[in-house]
Amino acid sequence: MRVLCAFPEAMPSSNSRPPSCLALVALSLALLLHLSLSSQAGHRRPLPVDRAPGLKEKTLILLDVSTKNPVRTVNENFLSLQLDPSIIHDGWLDFLSSKRLVTLARGLSPAFLRFGGKRTDFLQFQNLRNLAKSRGGPGPDYYLKNYEDDIVRSDVALDKQKGCKIAQHPDVMLELQREKAAQMHLVLLKEQFSNTYSNLILTARSLDKLYNFADCSGLHLIFALNALRRNPNNSWNSSSALSLLKYSASKKYNISWELGNEPNNYRSMHGRAVNGSQLGKDYIQLKSLLQPIRIYSRASLYGPNIGRPRKNVIALLDGFMKVAGSTVDAVTWQHCYIDGRVVKVMDFLKTRLLDTLSDQIRKIQKVVNTYTPGKKIWLEGVVTTSAGGTNNLSDSYAAGFLWLNTLGMLANQGIDVVIRHSFFDHGYNHLVDQNFNPLPDYWLSLLYKRLIGPKVLAVHVAGLQRKPRPGRVIRDKLRIYAHCTNHHNHNYVRGSITLFIINLHRSRKKIKLAGTLRDKLVHQYLLQPYGQEGLKSKLYSSFGHQAILPKVRTCHEPLGVL
Repeated sequence: MRVLCAFPEAMPSSNSRPPSCLALVALSLALLLHLSLSSQAGHRRPLPVDRAPGLKEKTLILLDVSTKNPVRTVNENFLSLQLDPSIIHDGWLDFLSSKRLVTLARGLSPAFLRFGGKRTDFLQFQNLRNLAKSRGGPGPDYYLKNYEDDIVRSDVALDKQKGCKIAQHPDVMLELQREKAAQMHLVLLKEQFSNTYSNLILTARSLDKLYNFADCSGLHLIFALNALRRNPNNSWNSSSALSLLKYSASKKYNISWELGNEPNNYRSMHGRAVNGSQLGKDYIQLKSLLQPIRIYSRASLYGPNIGRPRKNVIALLDGFMKVAGSTVDAVTWQHCYIDGRVVKVMDFLKTRLLDTLSDQIRKIQKVVNTYTPGKKIWLEGVVTTSAGGTNNLSDSYAAGFLWLNTLGMLANQGIDVVIRHSFFDHGYNHLVDQNFNPLPDYWLSLLYKRLIGPKVLAVHVAGLQRKPRPGRVIRDKLRIYAHCTNHHNHNYVRGSITLFIINLHRSRKKIKLAGTLRDKLVHQYLLQPYGQEGLKSKLYSSFGHQAILPKVRTCHEPLGVL
């Protein structure tokens, strides 16, 4: 017997403990079962999990999975990442070459990396090699003049496989940057709450650093262009975008494109609204800019990246799809679960909150299928809490309930890609903190990428006791999702199945595998909150168990072969 672990190569972590394997705990977070099915039963030993006092094990639940045909097949890059342009403002863009950050990002590849967010529409490209030096005097970035050359000199360690620039930044440099970022974080929050945003300048050198990070990490860059630059007739002013496109083409950067971020908010942000019809024309204009550029003539285009689908947003999407639905390769929108200013730890366990996403999916799908049936739909910029998140909550173990349920629900309902906001930056919704240490949602994402494949399977459950009461909606507190295991994981044969189960009940649930899964070997992985902090823990304690049986297949052959 042995324990399998799934980490990115040479994963650095000074104060975050890697999980023993996969995720989750009935009761605390979720239970993930990895099934290698065999024609003979495997020897099973109980997993050593401490029982919390006062909790009783009850309710026998029979669980089976249909392995004949997948109900959905999502993108290989289903779980993807986002970086906000604010990293230009707070200085973190200069540190994306960090060996530690690149290693952590590689652990989540293959994936898309969307460079976009609230400051997308205040981003202007200037073909300057070093903006800090061109300013010629003290200012917020004055100290960059003193160490930017040091960063360049430190970018001499080349990745042997890709020829990437990888840096080892001195501790004193990182400490200076954290001080600067803390000051800029206050400025960024003030902008966000006042809804007034300053312009950002993206230099050629900064774009080089961004692309170097994406390419070295095995991520495909999606760049969101500024859509708020408008002509007097309210059409899109593409001059800055064209300059960026030409520079990127000259460097042969493989990039996909978007235009704008949450266009439904333009009136409040800029005082000038853009309706769906005009936005569709803007996308057609962008497409016409890409086509003459040889490297981008077939580049993917995504949009319109609307906000939560309220009535006015649905009207905008309807107008956009009518004009430019066939222009985009996938339709995109955003979702935020909780107002970050009022969040409580128990909010993350509310089934009503978990289910808000399902209704939004149906609204988006209805509009998209009206004009372009079968068009791919992406959820971009998903966050657990708004306003940058809440310290010790949205960056803690508790937030994993929302994140894991989001992944399961989106795949089950046919959403092709989900982009997590954010991989790394200010605030508390990210996967990696400013000390370059992975947070609980990073480990959850890493393990998801290692074990979960793109083929979604139907789950059959019996034995849940449901007693409806008048006027009360029954909400499912036991969430079960099933996929064929990622075929790139060579620890398991093709045809294996991965289940993940979220138990939001206050009592333990006993699950018995039935039907296809009866008497089969189970590789069970658990993540529990570390120490006394419970739901607010930023570390995991974990247990794992595995027994070895002969290689067999469970998903039928079409499921195991792409």
